[in-house]
Parts: sequence; C-alpha cells; structure tokens
Amino acid sequence: MASRPADLLVATTNRGKAREIAAALASFPIRVLSLSDAGIDLSCPEKGKTFEANARTKAEFYSRRTGLPTLAEDSGLEIEALGGKPGVVSARYSGPGATDARNVSKVLRLLGPLPRAKRRARFVCAMALARDGRILETVRGTVRGTIGFAPRGSGGFGYDPIFYYHPFRKTFAELEPGEKNAVSHRGRALSAMIRRLPRFLHHS
Repeated sequence: MASRPADLLVATTNRGKAREIAAALASFPIRVLSLSDAGIDLSCPEKGKTFEANARTKAEFYSRRTGLPTLAEDSGLEIEALGGKPGVVSARYSGPGATDARNVSKVLRLLGPLPRAKRRARFVCAMALARDGRILETVRGTVRGTIGFAPRGSGGFGYDPIFYYHPFRKTFAELEPGEKNAVSHRGRALSAMIRRLPRFLHHS
C-alpha cells in the first residue's frame, strides 16, 4: 500500500511565493500546506537584519506551534545603487499599506535616469527547514540582473516587472512560470532544499 504523503507547512501568506514552492515540490510525495490551509492565523514578527535570520525565525516559530515540518523563506531585492536596499524590507519598502505597484514605483523614482550599467541588482532568497522549533537545514539562492526603466510583463509578482534577466533578455514578469522557477533565487534555493527534504520529512 502506498505511504501517505508527508505534510510540509510552507510558512508564508504570500500567494505568489506559496504557488512557486508548491509547483517545485509537485513531483514529491509531499502535501504542501500554506498557513491558511492549516488554519493558522498567528503572525510571526520579522525583525531580523538578514534574510537568513528572518527565515530561521519563521521556521522555528511555526514548526514549534504546529508540530509540522516547516519550510520558511525570506527573500527580496538588493540594488547596488541604493546601498543594497530595499533588502529585508522589500515587501514593505513604500511604507504602510505597501503594494507591489507602489514598491516598484519607489524604486524607479529613486533610480531615476541612472544608466543600465549602474542599475545592477540581485534577488536573494534564504530558506530554513525546521521541526519542533529546531532548525534542520538552511539554504540560499541568488540571481543577478538589472533594474529596468519601466515595468514590463504581466506575470510573477513583487519586483518581477522591473527585474531584467540578461540571459533571457526579459524581465522576470515576462517569463513563463517554468522558465522563471528554473533560474530564480527562489528556484535555486528550492533546488538546494529539495535535495535535503526527503530524509527530514519522514524521520524525526
């Protein structure tokens, strides 16, 4: 008789992130649960100064409170000309009530007419896997590109419409989901984590 798929809690309320992670894990005997799937409305404060610190905090927090193996991530955009900002505050860069559109507009306004050579940026993703409040594994993925002069494309989320990926000559928002997942910061972190997942999910 086939074994029951292992449950894995993905600690995010961002639907775009949850969708990308679930798609990457679709071929594994894993039942991916989002926070809403698991009926969890607890909020974990993200006060870390690095992506890794925030990912670890969320993984520990939710795994301790649910008893489920928990995969958490923190990710964002770092722009050289802005001294690495928006960084860990990427999702709320434009202030209270921040939206993707407002965040994108702020970045474009701050960069102004800077030439492409001075618009270098990278997406960063840190992931942590925890069980019962204990970190089992951490990984990191990055991808480099430049910030465009105007949004392009209707796919993806966040800063994807202005993140230009030179090997494909497109923004992340112009890529098909499979194309993006193969090269993105989150896709690269997931690839590293996937190699480690099976031995943790079925054993304490």
